[in-house]
Amino acid sequence: MNLSFPILEACTYLNTANSGLLSTELAAWRKTHDEAFIAGGSIFRMENAAIINDLRNNLSACFGAKADNTYLVPNFSVGFNTLLSGLDKSHRFLLLEEEYPSVSYPVISMGFEYQTVKIDANLENNLIQAIEKFKPTALAFSMVQYISGLRMDNDWIQKLKSSYPQLLVIGDGTQFTGTTAFNFEKSGLDALLGSGYKWLLGGYGNGYAFLSDALKDQLYQKNKLAALPTAPFLQGKDHLSLYFEPGHLDTLNFGTLNQSIVNLSAIGFDEIEKTTQALSNKARLALNSRGLIPNWLMERKYQSTIISMPLHQKKVEQLQAEQIICSPRGAGTRISFNFYNTEEELNKLLTVLDKP
Repeated sequence: MNLSFPILEACTYLNTANSGLLSTELAAWRKTHDEAFIAGGSIFRMENAAIINDLRNNLSACFGAKADNTYLVPNFSVGFNTLLSGLDKSHRFLLLEEEYPSVSYPVISMGFEYQTVKIDANLENNLIQAIEKFKPTALAFSMVQYISGLRMDNDWIQKLKSSYPQLLVIGDGTQFTGTTAFNFEKSGLDALLGSGYKWLLGGYGNGYAFLSDALKDQLYQKNKLAALPTAPFLQGKDHLSLYFEPGHLDTLNFGTLNQSIVNLSAIGFDEIEKTTQALSNKARLALNSRGLIPNWLMERKYQSTIISMPLHQKKVEQLQAEQIICSPRGAGTRISFNFYNTEEELNKLLTVLDKP
């Protein structure tokens, strides 16, 4: 399926890790949605409420989650905070150093006991040692680190869960979901939550939470003592729906994500992965040869679509002057490649980097 992104004609957009692009096809869908809402009011809402369940079913089908364990949230942060609020406060968390604040801060601020693990070439061994020593009951991490672009090892996560079946394994999928074919039920994760505005190209105000059966049974245990509301408009809601999905859900924002999932599925997530990995691998090799990526990151089995480069301010200004859009993150400059990027754009980046 061909999607149109007019901004690509004006600049070299290597910044999906900051915000995915909205296609003209999605913009047309949103316009049609709002025109129908203007004309129909409450009638439109009643006739289009099915969009919500369509999205739930499409998300669960695309990413191998159970529809009954899939919840729709405004963004990762709301979903993760809701999840943490439903856990017993006796949980002990293991976190990664330099983790995305939306992952680490809620754990710390809610008073959970925690310990952090250094990200380096021995990350997986560092984690195992910390698990053996600290005895955590939960491990939370971004599937792809937002600064370095380090991607967690899918095989290692599965082995970890087999070795420590009682350990809750919780992932932030915001920089991951949409970049690869993925099956949540087979992943070893107990939860994967994320926002839809980056690699799912769904605009802002929408996200998802996939839960395992084991984690779902743990959440809001005390609250299950209260009987569910009997109001007709809440029919079909379970206890967790009332926490993850309180109130009315917006058919524009969630409908946009749903339409984007349909569009991306037509392209194929395996094809998207093939395209983005080919371009990202070329970029990593070229940047590694220029001393901009450490060897240990190059040697990891699974690679993301995000790359961080330690650049001087003069070089950053040169990129800006050439209309190459990227983001400052941590001590580096972050670039990211999606299926709408090209080898010509990579070559333009390298040409600027090679300038004196």
